[in-house]
Amino acid sequence: MANLSTSKNIAVGSMEETQIEDGFFVLKFQNETDEVQCIIRKIDSSFIQFHYCIKGAAKFNFNSSSYAFDVAEDYSLLLYNPQRDLPINLELQPKSWMVSLLISIQKFHSLFSKEAELIHFLNEENKDKKYYDNKPISPAKAVVLNQIMHQNLHSSIEKLYLTAKSYELLSLYFNRSKETDIEQCPFLVDEQNVLKIKEAKDIIIARMAEPPGLQELANEVGLTLKKLKDGFKQIYGDSVFSFLFDYKMEYARKLLETNLYNINEIALKVGYSTASHFIAAFKKKYGTTPKKYLTT
Repeated sequence: MANLSTSKNIAVGSMEETQIEDGFFVLKFQNETDEVQCIIRKIDSSFIQFHYCIKGAAKFNFNSSSYAFDVAEDYSLLLYNPQRDLPINLELQPKSWMVSLLISIQKFHSLFSKEAELIHFLNEENKDKKYYDNKPISPAKAVVLNQIMHQNLHSSIEKLYLTAKSYELLSLYFNRSKETDIEQCPFLVDEQNVLKIKEAKDIIIARMAEPPGLQELANEVGLTLKKLKDGFKQIYGDSVFSFLFDYKMEYARKLLETNLYNINEIALKVGYSTASHFIAAFKKKYGTTPKKYLTT
């Protein structure tokens, strides 16, 4: 089933796929380039697709690009068509992130068998019909999606965590309670807090070479220092500067793989005044030096 390719001329950008159970896959896409990234993956008609655009924008092309679905930032797209295959032919726009869940209808029925009539496309009248749904991502879902995208756990529990978060995301998608967001995330009762924390994350990424201090960052996005620290930890699962360190090291690793920059140039791009400090940080993160990384 997995037949996946990414355009080879794109230097910085990533796609990660994890099979968490039989008939259940999680895909994470990151395009940090200034070019559109194309991703193709075969999916047969037995799968339901959930696509969440966390940042930027994306377009899904179908039937030899004769029609398409656009997914804007902070929107989700559900696709299900039992009558024909819907392979992913994705155009991920520059500086865009997306999380996708692929779950077989058999697996899905095993989860919701008793509640099938409550889910529009599973009830008796519609179960053999195609179903598409495009709607905003709620604050509660945004928290889970960012936790999936930015989890930084030991490999021994990474899959367990991803499984739990994927099920949480499904639960939130089909939960009909109007109080879901409040119950799930007391800090984020005010949706503006989500936007401010996201803005803070975007600021430190954009200015990674010279990031603002925590108080300056809090002032810039209009939050107290405590709300910035607590909210960032809740959404992204890490402190502001631990998150930034991991982001910078991953960005540096991808730059290394392009073979377009030397160590000194990469060090400056990610905020290190000397190559030796950058090398030490890289080794702390990956257990090897940049030079040895490229030769392994």
